[in-house]
Amino acid sequence: MAEPTGTRAGDHVLGVDSGGSGLRIAVARIDGDGARLQPAATFASREPVHTGPDGIDADQMLRQLLPAGAELAEEVDADRFVAVCVGAAGMGTLGDALRARLPGALATAFGVRRLALAADAVTAYAGALGQRPGAVVAAGTGLVALGTDLTPTGGWRRADGWGHLLGDCGSGAWIGRAGLEAALRTHDGRPGGSQELLTRAEKTLGPVTGLPAALYPRPDRPAVLASFAPEVAHCAAAGDPVAAGILDDAARHIADSAAAVCPPGPDAAVALTGGLLALGDPLLSPLRAALAERLPGARPVEAAGSPLDGSLAIAAALAADRLALPVDGKLLQITGHVTSSPARRAG
Repeated sequence: MAEPTGTRAGDHVLGVDSGGSGLRIAVARIDGDGARLQPAATFASREPVHTGPDGIDADQMLRQLLPAGAELAEEVDADRFVAVCVGAAGMGTLGDALRARLPGALATAFGVRRLALAADAVTAYAGALGQRPGAVVAAGTGLVALGTDLTPTGGWRRADGWGHLLGDCGSGAWIGRAGLEAALRTHDGRPGGSQELLTRAEKTLGPVTGLPAALYPRPDRPAVLASFAPEVAHCAAAGDPVAAGILDDAARHIADSAAAVCPPGPDAAVALTGGLLALGDPLLSPLRAALAERLPGARPVEAAGSPLDGSLAIAAALAADRLALPVDGKLLQITGHVTSSPARRAG
């Protein structure tokens, strides 16, 4: 006999956030109306899910996700997960293997009937703003902006997120690269350089003449570039005009991406999220000014939560048939499974 479609008091949902720093998983208990509570148990792995010729490695994700999900189910005494949301970096363009493998695997392991597969920008949006119209800029090593007016015709609007070679303007990798370029300008005797940035570069990364050989072959080149962004912020705070100019330019790029995706109207909220905000006032001060200039009618708000919180929120809304975020074949895809005898736990 098929299971009832509604949720029960005490049901649990599972949220997943897969990014460059690893895999994070959380379980939350929902009430009968599907409202999300605080995470009841969490798991974190520092091993990121790899990307190969076929896109995101579904087998590697499942090797981490299934045992961790089983342990979390045991910890919170969950007999099933009524809904799951998996948010992953690269889901939009590299997620075909996940879309093919995860629905069946999660249905078999945990009796999952409803599954959302989302780009990490979507879970960042849901974590920051929930289900209301607006725009979110997720800024870390890379940068992507996502906005929606919640209408089927409007759908999602995305800006940037093109990677460190083609875009991610204003991101940590962008700031770090610009700072190292300024250091190399001073080394060469070209105008536009900064002695302060050259000193910091050689202190943290070694002789700048060795940077091309050290950087170009590395698969984690964006992360290495982003590691220099705090040094740029340090120099800007100390009064270096070149470093301050780099952060001013980054702020304008971030504001441009937010403006490109923000729906019109005075009710649109704009939130910023991601590790880049840790650079503090040297970036945030020009960023506030740039946002006020580019989006004078929008309402800046504090991000309410993380992408993992967003995954849980999407799963809870999905379980209660209250998902208002636009469903999209790439950015947010929904699948449904009804099993006759869901497994209590994966073993």
